Amino acid sequence: MEGTIRAAPAAVAPPRPFAVRDFRCLWAVGLVVFLVRWLEMLAVSLFIWQATGSAFLVAMMGMLRILPMGLFGAPLGVLAERVQPRTALLAIVLASLATSLALALLSLAGALAVWHLAVASFINGVAWAADNPVRRMMIGQVVGPARMGEAMSFDVGSNNASRMMGPTVSGLLFAAVGIEGTFITSVLLYGGALIATLLLRYRTAPAPATGEGVLARMGEGLAVVRRSPRLRGTLLVTVLFNVFGWPFTSLVPVVAQDRFALGAETTGLLASMDGVGAFLGALLMAWFARPAWYARLYVGGLALYLAMVSGFALAPGAVAAGGALFLVGFGQSGFSIMQATLVYLLAPPEVRMRVLGLLSVCIGLGPIGFLGLGLLADSFGATAACALTGIAGLLVLALTLPLWRAILAREEETPA
Repeated sequence: MEGTIRAAPAAVAPPRPFAVRDFRCLWAVGLVVFLVRWLEMLAVSLFIWQATGSAFLVAMMGMLRILPMGLFGAPLGVLAERVQPRTALLAIVLASLATSLALALLSLAGALAVWHLAVASFINGVAWAADNPVRRMMIGQVVGPARMGEAMSFDVGSNNASRMMGPTVSGLLFAAVGIEGTFITSVLLYGGALIATLLLRYRTAPAPATGEGVLARMGEGLAVVRRSPRLRGTLLVTVLFNVFGWPFTSLVPVVAQDRFALGAETTGLLASMDGVGAFLGALLMAWFARPAWYARLYVGGLALYLAMVSGFALAPGAVAAGGALFLVGFGQSGFSIMQATLVYLLAPPEVRMRVLGLLSVCIGLGPIGFLGLGLLADSFGATAACALTGIAGLLVLALTLPLWRAILAREEETPA
């Protein structure tokens, strides 16, 4: 039976998320992963733009971070059921730390090349693909369904805080010492995430062996989505965001330097503005959002995001562009918080990991958008490419209304 999104009343309210020790550890790991992502994305974009002058190659680095979600998201959702979650999270953190360490050593030796960054982006993408079926699944298990929306507000809020700080710090480091400063900082941060992972007390037994193969278990998750109009609609909206919305972030440094003639420091400051809006939005949602609003915040957040992508591209100056990015972030806060929350609450408990893996697959369709955006940027310039992709996204969102309308329906209970 399809799950729903309105929490049933409980006799005793569960503890707030930050009162749960394991949530604090999982939140800390997420904060590091998010912060390193934004630190490295800006530094990599600046390095490649200065080395090659190709907006297409800059967009392709973003694509390589997303591609593993489409390739491995569903299998990772199945495999995560067969591994102790803490062990899986530990492997993710160690792989990410090793990647940043390798890049730091290469950059210190003066041997860093574009292909090194491409390989590292793909490896980091694999770790990112495992975040939904591993770390965020664990968040839901340690706080419970009734607190999942609040917990995700804090988790996404930390992402948004990192989007405020990460690009600014990355721009300053890049201007002061070069790209090696970013990767050394990443290694130190991952060290903190490793400690937080080791402090986790949460344990759960892997799913018992059933004799079914990976493909069969993936098929069960797909069957649940096919039977649920609300899950189908939720995943469709995720696809639209990742094809028409998310890719533009890779070109923000290009627009900043090419159109507004900003330096590395001010480029980082401009790129952080969507994080400011997203952080404020996440705080407001943590305080005021109610389950009955989740779907509307999800779809409305995407619509605002897409509109402001075009607003950023068409802004007459850097200040106005920063204001548009602030609203981009505000819209993304609604979308991002409710994305994993809705999927978690709508999916039956026995297949949640698999459905969260399918969510990663939908996110992983983003390379289609990155490729299209990169080609548009090479043909018409980065500014025109951002404007066109935002307008196209709004048009497709309107045309697909019959396919996602079901997620706005109101129901009565949340699965346990």
